[in-house]
Amino acid sequence: MDSSSDFTESMLDQLPMERFWDIPLYQWDGFWYRSYHLQATMALRSQYIARDDDIILASPMKTGTTWLKALCFSILQKDGNAARLNGETVGKTEEDDPRHIRDPLVDNHPAVYVQTLEVQVFTAKPPPDVSAMESPRLFHTHLPYTALPDSIKTSNCKLVYITRNPKDTLVSMWHFFNKLRTPEQGPYPFEQAFESFINGVSHFGPFFDHVLQYWNQSLKSPNKILFLKYEDLKKDPKGEVKKLASFLGKPFNNEKEVEDVIWRCSLERLKNLEVNKNGIDPWVGMQNSAFFRSGIVGDWKNIMSEELSERLDQITRQKLKDSGLHLEI
Repeated sequence: MDSSSDFTESMLDQLPMERFWDIPLYQWDGFWYRSYHLQATMALRSQYIARDDDIILASPMKTGTTWLKALCFSILQKDGNAARLNGETVGKTEEDDPRHIRDPLVDNHPAVYVQTLEVQVFTAKPPPDVSAMESPRLFHTHLPYTALPDSIKTSNCKLVYITRNPKDTLVSMWHFFNKLRTPEQGPYPFEQAFESFINGVSHFGPFFDHVLQYWNQSLKSPNKILFLKYEDLKKDPKGEVKKLASFLGKPFNNEKEVEDVIWRCSLERLKNLEVNKNGIDPWVGMQNSAFFRSGIVGDWKNIMSEELSERLDQITRQKLKDSGLHLEI
């Protein structure tokens, strides 16, 4: 299937199909997609022309995407000042604490400001003219590296990738997709979700292939691709956020700025904002609250049996062997 060709049902019929959470996924070029994500991917590949100052965030599903969107958005707009972006303030202290300046994250979910190319931008009919957007453009994608438009790979644009240990990724995914099920249906059997995941059948999976593609590219081009781990962000938020800001060309001027961005983008703050407690994601029909659950490292222990844990540990070691990459297990 050529990226420039019109995506048709007949083409879809030619692809391998498996079900994940009763959702049909289609395999193209080694990875699994929902039909409309694949159609959007083809449009993206044929229409998107990267600029040298574009910033593309990338991630497997449920690995800290929303947190990364909030962090990068806040870092990029910190010099412009949130008050100017939003046109108002909510009062200032004597020290002019930046936490009292109106924050756009109060008004919208981070996905409104950092849209996912194949889920939001290119699913629109017709897709918006992204060439008319002002620079720097900030987007996100769940696509594997090999599926990205060539211009993203060959331009000087920057990519920030985040991943997470596979156990917490799977458990977070399980909780997330269960939000789409009715009380009568009940939770999807975890064991079935586990088998699909380890067989590589999940949205934009296989997980390990996805991670290794970006990891290997980050080793070849460290100035182009910053590879982050969710667990490192949790352990050392200051150090990792400083590294992220420097990579984006927006280093912090002082510790207070760092602390402000970390506070603005914290899970506790975001999950308690009114827009995220009650809003609905218009693109997938999911409640905004579904994107902010526990954020805990090791939450898999509450769901996964010791037997399944050991199986996934073994697979993780095997998949990452000799790569130089280590994910917590």
